[in-house]
Amino acid sequence: MRAEFGATMALAWPLAAANLLQMMVHAIDVIFVARLGEASLAAASLAISIFGLLLWTSTGLVGAAAPLIAAELGRRKHAVREVRRTVRMALWLSLLVAIAAMGVCAAGGAIMRATGQAPELSAHASGFLRILMWAMFPMIAASVLRIFVSALGRPKIATAITFLALFVNALGNWALVFGHLGLPALGLHGSALSSIITSSVMLLAYIVVIQSDRRLRRYHLFGNWWRPEWPRFREIVRIGTPIGLIILAEAGLFTGAAFLMGRIGEEQLAGHTLALQIAALAFQVPFGVAQAATIRVGLSYGARDHHGIALAGQASLILGIGFMVVTAAIMWLFPRLVLSIYVDVDAARNAALVGYAMQFLVVAAAFQLFDGAQTVAAGVLRGLQDTRVPMVIAVCGYWLAGYGAAIYLGFWTPLAGVGIWIGLAVGLVVVAGLLLMRWRMRARLGLLPA
Repeated sequence: MRAEFGATMALAWPLAAANLLQMMVHAIDVIFVARLGEASLAAASLAISIFGLLLWTSTGLVGAAAPLIAAELGRRKHAVREVRRTVRMALWLSLLVAIAAMGVCAAGGAIMRATGQAPELSAHASGFLRILMWAMFPMIAASVLRIFVSALGRPKIATAITFLALFVNALGNWALVFGHLGLPALGLHGSALSSIITSSVMLLAYIVVIQSDRRLRRYHLFGNWWRPEWPRFREIVRIGTPIGLIILAEAGLFTGAAFLMGRIGEEQLAGHTLALQIAALAFQVPFGVAQAATIRVGLSYGARDHHGIALAGQASLILGIGFMVVTAAIMWLFPRLVLSIYVDVDAARNAALVGYAMQFLVVAAAFQLFDGAQTVAAGVLRGLQDTRVPMVIAVCGYWLAGYGAAIYLGFWTPLAGVGIWIGLAVGLVVVAGLLLMRWRMRARLGLLPA
């Protein structure tokens, strides 16, 4: 167990750091766009909500490459050909899903108008989205190469490249949004162009590193890139589609909660956004543990090592849930200190916002454990290539139990905004409980290799 803890930590912390840095990359966009005014910030937020939902769902779909590569390496340490086929077909799929997602982005204006957004805001946001959509393919393809380097024991590469992206995006926004370095001031569109440049640099950096590293280069990932491997392609789609739908269900729950909160009041919505940002920041660490868990469990799955599967799963669950115990305690004991990172908690103009955010953070502290448990449990089951039933659990748990409870408690009881957050907690508790139960019953359910 001590060895497994060490191996999981060595893989998880660079991935968690990369996740946190990726959030900072997106935060830079918000910082620069916010200086353009409320109208530009609202338009960017609306467009990014559509783009982000499509991006996360697409990366979940191609994320099936992680358990497949891990299983192949577990079966044979030098499974060069099989790993190459998996990565190649995942990159093919990246292009196809990127084209589909870009089609949705191109229709973003019509989608926004159909949801009742103001015509002027929709026009502003759709113009931003039509530029931003060209970042879709490099972002999805980079996620595939990130899986490859992590599975091959090089997760620090992902951290370094994401740090590079942070610098490139900051420079791009500074130059293109406000017109520095002799470039024109493009405003909101400049931020979208910066995202395209940043994602392209990330993809190019992965390619350069893979071609330069002696161990990674021997896989010849980009050789015979035109040759199809249809059985492997179908396998990625079979495993990846439920993963994408799980992400869509969870992300949709929190997006839908924002719409519910907006019907209660603007101050509650502002407090909700702030509290959710803090919870999302804490979530990146167990999410990194879950990514590591998929690889560690997948290696033992490929080697048909039942004891190794149990150790990898147990170590990952302890690490993920243990970290969330710490974050829950901080949110519970020092909510004003946490909120002060984002806003001036002593300013009179922020009194209502801070009051609501503190109420929501109390509930967030309570569901931190379950949020960490459900993402790591999904990760270990993914290592067993078990994705279909977890998808059903996620859809039913988040939308029937969670969203249903949020609507009832938010609008039919005096709890209002707190009731909506309790509904989010209900969804996480249900999903975490059922996924953990499925993990414990893995042998009885026939999820282990023969």
